[in-house]
Amino acid sequence: MQFKNPQFLILLVVWVPLVWVYVRREKKRPAIRFSDLSIIKKLPKSPMTYLRHAGIALRCLGVGLLIIALARPQKGTSEEEVTSEGVDIMLVLDVSYSMRSLDFQPKNRIFVAKETLKDFIKKRRNDRIGLMIFAKRCYTKCPLTLDYNILTQFLESVDFEDFGDATAIGTALATAGNRIKDSPAKSKIIILLTDGGNNFGDIAPLAAASALGQLGIKVYTIGVGKDGEVPYPMEIMDRSTGKIVGTQIQMVKSDLDEQLLADIAQATGGQFFRAQNAEKLKEIYDKIDKMEKTEIKTKIYSSYSDKFFPWLIAGALVLILENVLAHSWLRRLP
Repeated sequence: MQFKNPQFLILLVVWVPLVWVYVRREKKRPAIRFSDLSIIKKLPKSPMTYLRHAGIALRCLGVGLLIIALARPQKGTSEEEVTSEGVDIMLVLDVSYSMRSLDFQPKNRIFVAKETLKDFIKKRRNDRIGLMIFAKRCYTKCPLTLDYNILTQFLESVDFEDFGDATAIGTALATAGNRIKDSPAKSKIIILLTDGGNNFGDIAPLAAASALGQLGIKVYTIGVGKDGEVPYPMEIMDRSTGKIVGTQIQMVKSDLDEQLLADIAQATGGQFFRAQNAEKLKEIYDKIDKMEKTEIKTKIYSSYSDKFFPWLIAGALVLILENVLAHSWLRRLP
């Protein structure tokens, strides 16, 4: 609640002269002298004795209510309009067999990547996010959506799909760009995570990156995995039955092409990041989250209606009550 004319509240100082005049008059009220008051003191006191000052209290209350009405109390309602210029984000995740490598102990690369992406999705607001996986081929797991619960469910279901043991980075970029290029969003970005170099596909990665840059699509590239040899679970097959009977950990050489990923990011105005452990990967996605914030604009509309009438009625009724009591139950003689 607010007051339209709050300056009138200064009139509440009128209480001071009202009380001062009342006290002064009470002190000067004429009295009758008696030689002995002992008999009178033994008489029961009338309830009116305790209410003898109710008149001035009611008068002050009534005047105060009228002054508040004069200040015009108002009650307002506010409506908030929130508009956002969202960011469309296509998450592109490598699911080639090399993502099984165990250098992100105690889990493999794909598990850590999925958990980090879940945290990234939780932090976003008002952005459409999609998910695409790739290896030798590409597949859109989830189109751009604002339903982060559904997106997270699709992400949890990601495994090593039967896309072949290859890494088609150029094809993945072109496919992701095709999914996002017609978006009306102010900002469109692709976050590509891979642990290998481009070794398959008819589309050159840098050609795809150049096209994305011309379309205003920014690409952030993330290379995961430690340098040199890394532990990899090799499947052991029974030659007689052709069935897999177990796994054996062997050391294999990582083939991440850092220069290619850096060139892709540079061609689109993005940035290349390198993650050799789970903590660093989380820091990278946190940094991208801060770099690509959605701009939110807020407008507040307020409307007010006068509420002085109940105060006016209450003040008038209190003063009328005070006047009635002053000439009836609270009347004094002389």
